[in-house]
Amino acid sequence: MIKKVWTVDLQEDPITSDMILEFPPEVLEQVGWREGDSLIWKDNGDGSFMLTKQETEWVLVECVSTFRNRYMVEVPKGTDDYGKDKSLWALDTVTMEEAKEFSQEYLGEQIVSHRVLTYDEAIALSDTDNDYTTAWDNDTKVKTFFTTLADQEHE
Repeated sequence: MIKKVWTVDLQEDPITSDMILEFPPEVLEQVGWREGDSLIWKDNGDGSFMLTKQETEWVLVECVSTFRNRYMVEVPKGTDDYGKDKSLWALDTVTMEEAKEFSQEYLGEQIVSHRVLTYDEAIALSDTDNDYTTAWDNDTKVKTFFTTLADQEHE
C-alpha cells in the first residue's frame, strides 16, 4: 500500500477565529473527497494526524402515511328494496369519491420496507420518482431529495 502525505497549513478565520483546513482541489480529487464529505480525524499520537473519509451508504426507507378522514353524508332514512339499511349508501358515496371531506387527522407513517442502494441506484430511482428533475445535476438532486449525514447533524 502506497501512503501519500500532504502538508496543509491551517488558516484562521478573521471573524470567528475558527481554524480552517483548506484542501487544494488536486488533493481532494486525488483522494476522492468532495465538499460536504464527513472526515474522521485521528491523532497519531506523534504530533501528526490522519484524515480518512467516513464511509457511508444510502438506505431507501419506504413508508405509508396514514390519515383518518371523516365524511358527513346525508342519506334517506330506512331500508332499500332489498332490506338493506340506507345508511350504507354513505359508504358508496365515499368510495365513489363523491363526498366532501368533513375532517382529517394525520396518524403517522409506518415503515414498510428498507434496503441499501448504491449511489448510482439512488440517483436512478430519483430520476424515476422525480422525472421532472432528470436534467438536474446529481449534486442538486442529493441536496434536494437525499438526507445526508450533515443534514442530520444540523437538525
